[in-house]
Amino acid sequence: MGTGERFDVGGTWLERPFKIRRLGHFGFNDVRVEEAYDFYTRLLGFRVSDIRDDARRLKPEQLKGLGDTRGFFMRYGGDHHAFVLYNKRARDLLDETRRMAEGVTINQITWQVGSLAEVVNGHHWFVKHGLKIRRAGRDMPGSNWHTYIFDPDGHVNELYYGIEQVGWDGHSKPWAMHDREFKQIATLPQIPEFEEVQQAIAKGVDLVSGHRHVDPPATYDVDGILMPQPFKIVRLGPVGLFVKDVGTAVAFYRDRLGFAVTEEVEWQGDRCAFLRANTEHHSVALYPLAWRARLGFSAHTSSMALGLQVANYRQLRDALAFLRSAGVRTIEVPPELHAGIDYAAHVLDPDGHVLQLYHEMEQIGWDGRPRPRDLRQRVRGEWPETLAETGDTYKGEPYLGPWR
Repeated sequence: MGTGERFDVGGTWLERPFKIRRLGHFGFNDVRVEEAYDFYTRLLGFRVSDIRDDARRLKPEQLKGLGDTRGFFMRYGGDHHAFVLYNKRARDLLDETRRMAEGVTINQITWQVGSLAEVVNGHHWFVKHGLKIRRAGRDMPGSNWHTYIFDPDGHVNELYYGIEQVGWDGHSKPWAMHDREFKQIATLPQIPEFEEVQQAIAKGVDLVSGHRHVDPPATYDVDGILMPQPFKIVRLGPVGLFVKDVGTAVAFYRDRLGFAVTEEVEWQGDRCAFLRANTEHHSVALYPLAWRARLGFSAHTSSMALGLQVANYRQLRDALAFLRSAGVRTIEVPPELHAGIDYAAHVLDPDGHVLQLYHEMEQIGWDGRPRPRDLRQRVRGEWPETLAETGDTYKGEPYLGPWR
């Protein structure tokens, strides 16, 4: 329910002092980190932008048996990171106050708003309304100003307005430029990143001394570009979550974060809900926790699925064949549980987290209504080699920049 408040957000009156535009980045805490690193980089095609080792914050006796304690910040495009991979056991040791709920292996769900003022004003609004804040300030690497809050099930949601961009040379920002990391919410105004670069140049910082990922050999002709995989990830999301109470979770994401409910689906006597931030059918989907066992999903995590959109339907077919040939496990999900997405493949990372690969999502127009269910494509049996054009073909958020 709305609070009755109104806020001037860039000259438009809104119910909250911010407006979420899209899913920015996401992360998992995995136990089998070495295998997960290979899965997300060599097989899915993410590039590492930066590495941060948790060993520096642990005692020597705590490191025994942990494996690789490094955190990997990964990207598929120009954003410094779209995906973060951390060592779960190291994270658990660092989380001494148990701020992360039991069974939550998602280290964060990050939503982009339109300005730094929206981040700051949103933070103060969350505090005013009694939401539990994890932390606020500015993180390095990535340079993103943020505030972190918890949803009712303990998932960490972050608001940020922009993130470091990795350009044509592939180098991330040098560690010498991480001096403007902040542990508290920003005061306004702040100097722009251009001025930070000017200051670094004046100090003699080597601007190309940051991390640079080198891809494996490119052997696949992917729509005219040589790629290490036969597909290209072009968009992150949606996020699917298993929650204790769908109604409570819907209220949080709708009333606090401002998502719109697109539709609800009943399955085996219970319902799930699909909510959107922009014109996509859904940015987040909320499922009853009881469905986790019914669907055969891993009991160790509350993550239902993380969506990864590839560039087209041919690439979706090629991605599934490529991953299966590499021994990646798959799992079947009833089509009605990914409403708004017709053809989708669900693959598992080494820890059993589900990734939802798809090529197209239904778009919502001016009237806010989804397509009637009887007018959606029916996905049954073997996938065809080609598809007819739909009203949503190549619609939605475009990918910016070259593929590689």
